[in-house]
Amino acid sequence: MINEIQKDAQERMQKSVEALKNQLAKVRTGRAHPSLLDTIYVEYYGANTPLKQLANVVAEDSRTLSITVFDRELAPKVEKAIMMSDLGLNPMSAGTTIRVPLPPLTEERRRDLVKIVRKEAEQGRVAVRNIRRDANADIKALLKDKEISEDDDRRSQDEIQKLTDAAVKNIDAVLEAKEKELMEV
Repeated sequence: MINEIQKDAQERMQKSVEALKNQLAKVRTGRAHPSLLDTIYVEYYGANTPLKQLANVVAEDSRTLSITVFDRELAPKVEKAIMMSDLGLNPMSAGTTIRVPLPPLTEERRRDLVKIVRKEAEQGRVAVRNIRRDANADIKALLKDKEISEDDDRRSQDEIQKLTDAAVKNIDAVLEAKEKELMEV
C-alpha cells in the first residue's frame, strides 16, 4: 500500500516537471522554434483548430519560422491569428507560405521573460509540494486506520521527502537552463 502511494507520488511529480518543461518551451527565446506557435488556433469551418493541424511549421533559420499552409484559402486567417496572438510577431505572406521573422529580444524583454520563467518554476514547485502533501495525508490515513506502524509512517514520509527534493532539483535545473538560454545574446 505504501509503495503504491510512493509510486503514484513519484509519477505525478515527474508529470509536473514535464508540464513545466512544456510550459517553458512556449516562452520565446531569441531562436526560432516551431513549438513557439503551438498555442495558436485558427478558425477553420467554424471550429478553432490548432495551427499545427492546418499547416507545416519549420524553423527556416535561427530567426525565421516558415509556415506552409495546406489550404490556400487559410493563409490570410493563419496570418491574422499570428498577428492577434500575444507573441508580438509580424508574419509576411507569399502564397501558401508564411514567413515569421523573430525580432531580437531587448535586454528589458529578456529580464521580463526571466521573471515569467521563474514564476512558472515556482508554480511547478508548488505543484510538487501539493503532491507531497497528498501522499503524506494518504499515509497518515493508513496510520490512523492502524494499517501501518509509526515506523513505516516515518520511513515513507522520509522517502516521499526524498522524491520531492529530487523533483524540485529537476525543476531548478530546468529553470537554470532556460534562464541561461534567455540571457544569451
